[in-house]
Amino acid sequence: MFTGLIEEIGTLKRVFKQGEAMMLTFEASRILSDVMIGDSISVNGVCLTVTEFNRSAFTVDVMPQTFRHTNLKDIRSGESVNLERAMKAGGRFGGHIVQGHVDGTGIIVSRTADANAVVFAIRPHDAGCMRYIIPQGSVTIDGISLTVTECHESGFSISIIPHTLRETALQSKQPGSSLNIECDLLGKYVDHLLHYKGSGPRGSGDSMEAGGVSGPGKGLTAAFLADNGFL
Repeated sequence: MFTGLIEEIGTLKRVFKQGEAMMLTFEASRILSDVMIGDSISVNGVCLTVTEFNRSAFTVDVMPQTFRHTNLKDIRSGESVNLERAMKAGGRFGGHIVQGHVDGTGIIVSRTADANAVVFAIRPHDAGCMRYIIPQGSVTIDGISLTVTECHESGFSISIIPHTLRETALQSKQPGSSLNIECDLLGKYVDHLLHYKGSGPRGSGDSMEAGGVSGPGKGLTAAFLADNGFL
């Protein structure tokens, strides 16, 4: 798990691509201070596993699923990336819950100045992402924990303070640039619970009905929430 607070800007050193499988090597320094084989590192918001490392670089594998659903498939040697190590249990939770499981990609529609901030308007390639994006809610863009300032049917905006722009690879992004988007984890789970229609096994023969829920296959309903004092 990550928090969306970028620790370092890394640089892609080497790309080996075979079909939809990739091996990427990134130059870095700060995040390598305590790295071990098997550690998770967020690269532009994508949770990847360290397979090799030395004092100045680390290597990760990218599987076809990740290739298809993130912008890593378009990455080029020399490109800057946002890096974050997995959160320590005793660390400060400065951002929000970030899994590094990208929900989709989007593009920057516009980049405009707003006093000391820079506003990015973003359009997801899959408009379905917008069901999880709300004004003042959290969203992860290329691994950065950000607050949504405005949203509409086909896109949303984020406002970046000078520090965030200076300390992340977002500084070089312009209209037309591709971005990885991870929607808020809590919103996705709530949506799934409210709309799930399956009736597969849940454990030791429970049908949910015994616990007061509206029976197998019906999911968590508004009526159930109201009957039990949640609405």
